[in-house]
Amino acid sequence: MYANDWYANCMADAVDRPDGSDPLALDRQVCFALVVAARNVVALYRPVLEPLGLTHPQYLVMLALWERAPLSVKALSGLLQLDPGTLSPLLKRLESAGLVRRGRDPQDERFLAVDLTEPGRTLRDEALRIPAAVAERLGMSTEELAGLHTALTRVIAAATDLSPASPGRN
Repeated sequence: MYANDWYANCMADAVDRPDGSDPLALDRQVCFALVVAARNVVALYRPVLEPLGLTHPQYLVMLALWERAPLSVKALSGLLQLDPGTLSPLLKRLESAGLVRRGRDPQDERFLAVDLTEPGRTLRDEALRIPAAVAERLGMSTEELAGLHTALTRVIAAATDLSPASPGRN
């Protein structure tokens, strides 16, 4: 069943439910569960990231760079699904902290590139403990988290495909 089918079925059954269930009940809304989960999980990261001197958005930037540095700002923006106006202050703070450096892309000088500094590369070793620490705080197994990741990746793909801003959409 596709997400739209589920919604249509909920709405079709909405009239005078004998069991009193309401398709518009807040606790039945996927959007509400996603927002609350995201907010709470990001808050869980705060004390784990604090010793590294990183905020959660900065951690995401560092994850992308540890995996693929150097990257153009445009590529990094696309990878993180952040607009450049949001990404720029994050990069500025990471650069001030000595973890990254920005400069002209040697492949194409029209673009700005971001690379890790030696302290930025070294920080990765400390960051290796973060996934396990977060999983422990959540009280979830690796398998549960992998299943959640798979489901959320499907949600992201479906929502992206349906977005008016998606390529090929009018």
